[in-house]
Amino acid sequence: MHRINSLGPRVIVAVDLPSRGQALALADRLDPTLCRLKIGKESFTRCGPSLVEELQGRGFEVFLDLKFHDIPNTVASACRAAAELGVWMVNVHASGGRRMMEAAADAVSGFQRRPLLIAVTILTSLSEAELEEVGFSAGVGVTVNRLSGLAQASGLDGVVCSPREAAVLRKNFGDHFALVTPGVRPAGGSVDDQHRIMTPREAVDQGASYLVVGRPITRADAPEAVLRSIASEIA
Repeated sequence: MHRINSLGPRVIVAVDLPSRGQALALADRLDPTLCRLKIGKESFTRCGPSLVEELQGRGFEVFLDLKFHDIPNTVASACRAAAELGVWMVNVHASGGRRMMEAAADAVSGFQRRPLLIAVTILTSLSEAELEEVGFSAGVGVTVNRLSGLAQASGLDGVVCSPREAAVLRKNFGDHFALVTPGVRPAGGSVDDQHRIMTPREAVDQGASYLVVGRPITRADAPEAVLRSIASEIA
């Protein structure tokens, strides 16, 4: 058992919805003892920090998924603001480099309830051909491993990665390194725009710490039933 995996619910529901009302209505249909919630760019841009505060007030821990990528001082200030907001997890892009990630880690280090700070390696929506087109010619596996090593060396707690890279990263970076995996779909579910996917059980078996699940839950007629099914599958 990976030690970081024992720290609360392992399913993170992606609340990527266009309005505050829809986000709160979804939260009302989920159990905070079974999941955390991820707030991404659309919801945060439309609703702002108050949505995070409202969800936290309902008992949910929040992963603020804004993927900061800028000069070190700007990213450090943004991560500090996220820590002040009280989020459970926040992320940056590993491709921002060592100085940027070190500045982010330093910015959150002094908080009594410090958020987990993780780095995005390669977006799971990208194919090998698309990666090569933007200059990552070494391929997915090599690039993800290199960026993960850089994130760990820079003081970060883990990375966002495809479940297909989880086994190698778990072996290379140890039990205390958080692996947060989108691209998780229940068996028989729609692939949508993801390329490198697995079922929840497969992802956990590969070493994933936390599973990000969006549309299979948020678009379900009974979202908590789907959540409970996934939680049972990975228990």
